[in-house]
Amino acid sequence: MALALNKSSLKQQRDQLSLFRKFLPSLDLKRQQLLAALKEARVQLEQVEAEIRRFDQLTESLYPLLGSATLATQDLSQLVRVKAVRIETENLAGVHLPTVRELEFEVAPYSTLATPFWVDSLVEALRHMAELRIRYSVQRQRVEQLETAGRRVTQRVNLFDKVLIPQAQQSIKRIQIFLADQERSAVVSSKIAKTKR
Repeated sequence: MALALNKSSLKQQRDQLSLFRKFLPSLDLKRQQLLAALKEARVQLEQVEAEIRRFDQLTESLYPLLGSATLATQDLSQLVRVKAVRIETENLAGVHLPTVRELEFEVAPYSTLATPFWVDSLVEALRHMAELRIRYSVQRQRVEQLETAGRRVTQRVNLFDKVLIPQAQQSIKRIQIFLADQERSAVVSSKIAKTKR
């Protein structure tokens, strides 16, 4: 787009420059908030991963019992089911992030006398591991959404800071130089016309 070299264009460029400078600090603040939230979300994701690894090591003692169990595998696979997961969204600096609010599990009825003693521990282990897996999945979504939002806001900050503001300043300077030249030319022309009279 060609730049008109006149006073109205100068005013328009000055207005745009002041608008860009007005929005840049709020965009930068949003970027900082998103980066801080992303850092926190990554830490929480690592904590959930560590908890899954730790819990997996703790439940390794149940694996030999499962292998030698005389129970039907179908009985064990249907022992614990996720009944309901309530995931809500929270708004963080304009980004809607999922959060786990409530988890409900359904435990299939089993006879405590007819099943081995370790089935109770297995039920608790299955519930806890399912909860950890759901929390891990949601936390991973949070991290991905925060990364995307942070990237987008950083691009906008860079657009304002490195492109739009310098372009507006350069346009203002160019218009001012042209108008000053025109004014000087008009003064010189009027002086020449005066001397000829």
